[in-house]
Amino acid sequence: MPIYTDLNTSERILMGPGPSMVRPRVLRAMAQPLVGHLDPQFLELMAEIQELLRYVLQTQNQLTIPISGTGSASMEAALCNFIEPGDEVVIGVNGYFGERLCDMAARYGATVRRLEKPWGAVFSPNEIEAELKKKTAKLVALVHGETSTGAMQPMEGMAEVAHRYGSLLLIDCVTSLGGVPVKIDEWGVDIAYSGAQKCLSCPPGISPLTVNDHARDILRQRKTKVANWYLDLTMVEKYWGSERTYHHTAPISMNYALREALRLIYEEGLEARFVRHRYHAELLWAGLEDLGFTMHVPLEHRLPPLTTPHFPAGLDELTIRRRLLAEYNLEIAGGLGQLGGQVWRVGLMGYSSCLENVTLFLAALKSLMK
Repeated sequence: MPIYTDLNTSERILMGPGPSMVRPRVLRAMAQPLVGHLDPQFLELMAEIQELLRYVLQTQNQLTIPISGTGSASMEAALCNFIEPGDEVVIGVNGYFGERLCDMAARYGATVRRLEKPWGAVFSPNEIEAELKKKTAKLVALVHGETSTGAMQPMEGMAEVAHRYGSLLLIDCVTSLGGVPVKIDEWGVDIAYSGAQKCLSCPPGISPLTVNDHARDILRQRKTKVANWYLDLTMVEKYWGSERTYHHTAPISMNYALREALRLIYEEGLEARFVRHRYHAELLWAGLEDLGFTMHVPLEHRLPPLTTPHFPAGLDELTIRRRLLAEYNLEIAGGLGQLGGQVWRVGLMGYSSCLENVTLFLAALKSLMK
């Protein structure tokens, strides 16, 4: 008979593209006793989570909820609820997660129109308008913080263009939310989704989603049922709304964790949090450049929580990454998709964005490169 020992995982220094490190307060919150998903205590907690999500997303949207699932679940919820077979959808593809948006949208019967850019580049409102002039679309989707490239998509003017042609604007802010400004109402974004395990520094398994009133009206005008039962917002919103109608058993402990992670952001303040992420990112960029690395994304479009450096010629990058983990207990990641073998992905997200992590990483890297 096999013997199964106690679980005893290492406490890693997580500086990859996610998950990020989680503060002890969040882990302690997960250990709180379970209550039922319709218990009055849990219903009160749900309301607090929604209030805190609105704060972080900078929105007043009533339909602002955590989806019971990872960021890919909220991505799918953002698409399946607003796409019916034959709908025209324009998707900006400048990285791995633009590709995933195309894949998901096509599975729900959308006519997907890809706008292609080199991985690491960004789109302009004029490029979106030029595509919509050819033919209107129900939905325009862009990735605000692209985890595969480290590029941050400027959002100013995008909603004006999309709305001028009758399109909904959807954004992916999985890697940006909580690390850089995400201004849902000011930017005029109709639908946005994120994940918990990046700059929110919550374990993966729950994911924010926000939908404005205009998009909710479009949802109610569907001619067909939403093709995904679990993520059907016409039902899920009744659980998170005033009715509290049972839909599925919410992940109680994950909601505890999300509430505490959001409370930490509220205590720090959004502006202070953005300054912290930028400050540590600039230290990282300067230190990497001193060691001979070059950044994949130009400075004006660089995403502070996620850096993609090209390594110097001749560097055995895989061995360096393995030794960082084995000798310094520090995790970073290699490139994804088209950038595989060309860049690293170094995350300074949420609780992981701190001076000691930057200092240790650069010192360890310098030592290993010798």
